[in-house]
Amino acid sequence: MKTDFNRYRLTSAWRLPVPAAQVYRALREVEHYPRWWPQVREVQRLDADSGRLRIRSVLPHDLVLTATTRREEEAPGGRGGVLEAALAGDLAGWSRWTVRPDGPGHALAVFEEDVRGGKPLMRRLALPGRPLFLANHALMMRAGRRGLRRYLLHNG
Repeated sequence: MKTDFNRYRLTSAWRLPVPAAQVYRALREVEHYPRWWPQVREVQRLDADSGRLRIRSVLPHDLVLTATTRREEEAPGGRGGVLEAALAGDLAGWSRWTVRPDGPGHALAVFEEDVRGGKPLMRRLALPGRPLFLANHALMMRAGRRGLRRYLLHNG
């Protein structure tokens, strides 16, 4: 079976010292991501279910993508929920946040993504650039976790 080096299946888990309902609400407000996630440079709401995001981490290129809500399910009793979006543009596929309680006053937010690079340069560099793209993503996710933690603790 041939490996598709242009496909990325990524998972990150963030344990946060606030209740799951608070984390879910913050993650649902995508237009506020630039307030706490440095690599999310811009979010433009397109309509009730979609928006355009401009993202840039360490590598010197922006990714522009359109995210369209596929699923928005808040769990009963403030126990988190699921947020899922279809992605198109420089990344095509889907992403999903699953938020649940993780001990008293804590939450676990799991980010999953299954995407393919859409930019011609990303496709051409899929094999040699893969380690850099993965490292870039890991740095972005680490900064996002730190930023969301700070944001929730100071704006909760």
